[in-house]
Amino acid sequence: MTHWDVHHPPRADSKTFLVTGANAGIGYFVAEQLAGTGATVLLGTRNTAKADSAMTSIRSQVPDAKLGHLRLDLSDLSSIKSSVDTLGIERLDAVVCNAGVLLEGQPRRETAEGHELTFATNHLGHFVLVHQLMPLLEAAEAGRVVTTGSFVGKSAELDLEDLQSKRDYQPKRTYGRSKLAQMLFAFELDRRLRAAGSTVLSVVDHPGGALDSLTPPRPVHATSGGWKFPAGLLLQGKDAGAWPAVRAVLDPDVRGGEMFGPRVFGMRGEPRLEPVRGKLADTALAARLWTASVGLTGVEVTR
Repeated sequence: MTHWDVHHPPRADSKTFLVTGANAGIGYFVAEQLAGTGATVLLGTRNTAKADSAMTSIRSQVPDAKLGHLRLDLSDLSSIKSSVDTLGIERLDAVVCNAGVLLEGQPRRETAEGHELTFATNHLGHFVLVHQLMPLLEAAEAGRVVTTGSFVGKSAELDLEDLQSKRDYQPKRTYGRSKLAQMLFAFELDRRLRAAGSTVLSVVDHPGGALDSLTPPRPVHATSGGWKFPAGLLLQGKDAGAWPAVRAVLDPDVRGGEMFGPRVFGMRGEPRLEPVRGKLADTALAARLWTASVGLTGVEVTR
């Protein structure tokens, strides 16, 4: 691959991208950086007021940004189709499946449909969303599904017999499992897209170690203070955590089934191509998760 300059990504003036969870955190910076390329960026969030604040913040950095809001509640699977139906666009060049929740310090919660909330939001919601978006992605010249995983997801253990964490629920462990599920889904999706002869690519990214205290302030994101040294030697801000997703969306050399993460020990630095190995390369596990996800959602992503 050619050298990737995180500060000067290629222009994307005629393209349209959707970023879930774009009102704060890494998703916000993905949207801000993509807006700087001239693309139309749609912010997929539940809260309209927060989306408006995020768009105001992006325009303070990118005055000519072309932005829109898709009201999207990934925890409510039955609402996703009607949300997508409101888009009113003919094609979508990429969706960044970034939104996620970690219910630290809270008891196990279920959605109205009876799914554990973290798993439903982080994995099942995106599974359904990609299903609904596939016709728009297929209509693009080379659509992309970019799934934001997590460093902790690499070391998680997925229990296919307890995807809803009904036994011994622990918030951080459930979060890690949900991120592993997202990454496995993304790799399995690409295999199925290739088998179907689709032009859509599925790519994975992860942000490494991204801290609030190392993140530049924005109107929607105030840094929390704290010590920047020595954390800055090993970790990075959420603006840099967005770089792998942005590269996965824009780099013309990207191929389906690839994964991008920070260059330095997978924790900080410019995005680079990473090997897919271990559990992430377990095609049997991914296929079983896919079957389970179809059963839980009632949708089949590829056509």
